[in-house]
Amino acid sequence: MRNIDWISANIASSAADRSLKAGQTLFRAGTRPAGLYEVVKGKVRLVRLDRSGREAILQVAGPGDLFAEASLFSSAYHCDAIATTDTVVRLYPKSILVAELERDPKLLLAFSAMLAGQVMTLRTRLEQRNIHSARERVRHYLTVNADANGRTVTRRGPLKDIAAELGLTHEALYRTLADMAADGEIERTKGMIRILKKVV
Repeated sequence: MRNIDWISANIASSAADRSLKAGQTLFRAGTRPAGLYEVVKGKVRLVRLDRSGREAILQVAGPGDLFAEASLFSSAYHCDAIATTDTVVRLYPKSILVAELERDPKLLLAFSAMLAGQVMTLRTRLEQRNIHSARERVRHYLTVNADANGRTVTRRGPLKDIAAELGLTHEALYRTLADMAADGEIERTKGMIRILKKVV
């Protein structure tokens, strides 16, 4: 199921699109939530600042991704949302969404299933972050994201995004992929990574 497949016609008809320039802020932590957002095109970075002013990236949302789900059950956003590129987002208003979820048990169940899928994805990412070796972390990523045959991983974005997801610098990821290719473990083609041999 895609992130937006559960959305009913009534919710979809209430949605409104907004365009953002690269670097423009959609919302700030502490402001009142307007609702749930979907990225139509571009990318949105969800960040929280620590006490020293450094950014902690919570999520990078790309086309088809939803964000600010927790805001449906909160009086304020918990982070800042900033467009990474020129971006279009679609707002599903909080009042209509919550009313529809309260009215329709099947919709609520579908929404819950979508959230459960996100929890599984988060657990996978946490597991990856606990792997200390960059090479093992990349192997884990490839295994989890491979097709049904376990041989091909289709990239959904640039390698820099994968590096951020894995908690690696993009230099470390490039170097690791180059080493794996040189050892005959993988083959890189445009938009894909093929696993040539499994390492036990």
